Amino acid sequence: MYTPKPFEKLTFTDDFMFGKVMKDEKICKGVVERLLHIKIDHLELITLQKDISPYYETRGVRYDVYVKDSDKVYEIEMQNQRYTEIEKRTRYYQSMLDVDMLAKGANIKELKESFIIFICKTDPFKLGEPCYETKTVFKNHPEKIFDDKTRRIFYNASAYEKENDPELYAFLHFVSTNIPEDDFTGKIFSLVEKNKQDEKFRSEYMRCNLHDYDIMEEGKEQGIAIGEKRGEERAKLEAARNMLIKNKLTLEEIADYIDLPLETVQQLAEELKNPVE
Repeated sequence: MYTPKPFEKLTFTDDFMFGKVMKDEKICKGVVERLLHIKIDHLELITLQKDISPYYETRGVRYDVYVKDSDKVYEIEMQNQRYTEIEKRTRYYQSMLDVDMLAKGANIKELKESFIIFICKTDPFKLGEPCYETKTVFKNHPEKIFDDKTRRIFYNASAYEKENDPELYAFLHFVSTNIPEDDFTGKIFSLVEKNKQDEKFRSEYMRCNLHDYDIMEEGKEQGIAIGEKRGEERAKLEAARNMLIKNKLTLEEIADYIDLPLETVQQLAEELKNPVE
């Protein structure tokens, strides 16, 4: 049964709240600066739950937070649970970032440096590291980086230590525990609590959950319909097999009576003649 998280219990790491807080440019700028150990002059764009589907027949992607400045783009995901195939997920996200930039008129030379950042509450790779960053190198020259200006970084909030970086530690500790330890995380916490008092935000959250519920119910109904159809097909195949075994009717008559393609009945007949050992 679909049970959305109560509005009063939302924290910074919940998707809806994460996006709302990261819409604040100062907060978003501070998060990116801490994660990447850089200074950003300003952000040109902050988009929440950004949908990218370049062509109608392609599968689209929805980013938690999509940010860009003058020469870089940042895609930031908050992960409350461990997902399988996270590597392929980042590969797909990266490809969609590039296609989106090219579709907007950029050429290859103008592709911005891109960062796919996953903030994980648990260890995404179970290797005990606080941070994972991938890089591509030449096989026969591992000292040489294949610099395509893409970076994929995964933070394991549960393993970060204070000695590594106090500011980053405070942020990731907040992600892990919801306990603010410095001014920056205190501001995030305060903004979360302020948002909980916003009736408009509450209504948006409820509408979003209703929308998700409708999608899930539609998927459930489609699944039941598919299951019923498959059950009906299995029953038809079993009936056709029984009629073939009794050998009272022609293949054409069986196909017509059971409402199956003649080719299917012919295949069943061959299987009965030549059973697989």
